[in-house]
Amino acid sequence: MKISWIKTKNDKNSFRVFENMGFDVYNLEEPEDTDKKINELINDNCKTIILSNEIASFSNDIITKYKKQDDVSIIIASGKNVEKD
Repeated sequence: MKISWIKTKNDKNSFRVFENMGFDVYNLEEPEDTDKKINELINDNCKTIILSNEIASFSNDIITKYKKQDDVSIIIASGKNVEKD
């Protein structure tokens, strides 16, 4: 099973561990290209796609197109708010 992660180029924190381990973490220059990237990954047989919370808000297809598909899982990673003392 192929898993990929998508975040914005400026997001330095999301999926850092996976990126450092050499997994497929894609940094989008333009968040508006989210649906285009999701389609590319699905066409490349990616079955699980994890989106940063920020990038997920730019996708129209998550709810309308992929909600009822059983062969593709799209997961929205929740943001992580860390309070500093």
